[in-house]
Amino acid sequence: DTGSMYSALPRDVSIELQSPDPSSKDRSVSTWVPDNPRSVDAYKSFKLLEEEDDVGDDDLDVIPLVPSDVVEGSGLPGAVFNLTTTIIGAGIMALPATMRVLGLVLGFMAIILMGILSEISIELLLKFSVIKNVSSYGEIVQVACGYSARVVSEICIIVNNAGVLIVYLIIMGDVLSGSAAHEGIFQQLLNREGWWDDRRLVVVMVLILVLGPLSFLQRIDSLSLTSAASVALAVVFVVVSCIIAFVKLLEGKIEAPRLLPDIGSKMAILDLLVVIPIMTNAYVCHFNVQPIYNELEGRSVGKMNKVGRITTLLCIAVYASTAISGYLLFGEATDSDVLTNFDKDLGIPYSSILNYIIRIGYILHLMLVFPVIHFSLRQTVDALVFKGYAPLVESRKRSMILTSILLALIYLGSTIIPNIWVAFKFTGATTGLSLGFIFPSLIALRLNKQGEMLTSGEKLLSWLMLVLALVGSIIGVVGNVYSIKQQSK
Repeated sequence: DTGSMYSALPRDVSIELQSPDPSSKDRSVSTWVPDNPRSVDAYKSFKLLEEEDDVGDDDLDVIPLVPSDVVEGSGLPGAVFNLTTTIIGAGIMALPATMRVLGLVLGFMAIILMGILSEISIELLLKFSVIKNVSSYGEIVQVACGYSARVVSEICIIVNNAGVLIVYLIIMGDVLSGSAAHEGIFQQLLNREGWWDDRRLVVVMVLILVLGPLSFLQRIDSLSLTSAASVALAVVFVVVSCIIAFVKLLEGKIEAPRLLPDIGSKMAILDLLVVIPIMTNAYVCHFNVQPIYNELEGRSVGKMNKVGRITTLLCIAVYASTAISGYLLFGEATDSDVLTNFDKDLGIPYSSILNYIIRIGYILHLMLVFPVIHFSLRQTVDALVFKGYAPLVESRKRSMILTSILLALIYLGSTIIPNIWVAFKFTGATTGLSLGFIFPSLIALRLNKQGEMLTSGEKLLSWLMLVLALVGSIIGVVGNVYSIKQQSK
């Protein structure tokens, strides 16, 4: 009934009608308050809609996506740290190389533009998630586009997150144990060969001692402190890089950077097309928006939008500083993973110490980001494979088994895939663009046809993001395939 002022309760919540207390003078059912903590949030939403004569958009701000067992969740700082950690990962190391291709002016503009578009898509996603009272990325995709689209979106999340975690392990192994391109930290510190030169063994030890214990945590708000630490480490990396670039700039040791992209050759144009997906992939965090919102203390749409905007500003600052300082430091010699450039003399005092600070700090950052990304991966796999089962948070055994299997598969992938650059280009052109822009745009446009009205500005931006994402995806995939063929020749 479209005229009803009542809201449907989630399937896993029940309100049992009880006989009124004989001693009570008021024998109406409406005075009953649920004893079950899982029913409290749903009951409040029910009473709100029952008592109000007119329910507007502002009322949506107080309705949770899902009822919660825990009264207290993560505060605004914790939510900002969790969302920022989801965004800032291994991809940050590829940004100086994209700046080398795009030039300082176009590269800086692209970082700002993609941050703004990403925040708009996040707010649209959250808006319709609350309107439709769903608790995950896959659910809102299903409501708007059907079950088949939900399966596709969840596969995209799985591929994207698993690929990112594999890249993390590859980088950890290369930096700690070394690779053909550079010496590892252990080898430089100990100045001799040993078991620490075995990348696979080092990665296994990191999994067992650090990543495993953090990944087995069942709630994402439990990772707020590690998220805060990871953001702090990312800031340390940015600050140190900027200081080094500034010192070299004052000493006149930095070559004049290119301001615009080079389009003088076929290879330069191909590089320009290939880096577009990497830039657009830099802000993908949409699959963690609903879980973070669900555990936000005093949650509301307005408060979560504030979380998103603070996160976007922080990420734009970190990305721009990293990309510009990295490109200024190494110029046209900037590697696809700028971390490999920091194993050489930087030409300033205390260069060796600064190199260690940058590389060790970045590895610690990845170690703390890893469990946040893994949380979303585990939740998505569970929803896809164990549909209809009890929530994962209620099954410790299933959670541990699923985590163990995923960690084993991720480790296996890190031993098979040797190169992170190709992986970033393909995930950016496919799963990254799909999750960050294509699905949020489709959700907004489809639900708009179902009566959930968009403003004219929101509708225009939704179409703009959808078209740009589709074009970028096609160009990125074609460019990647052509690049691989050229390299094979």
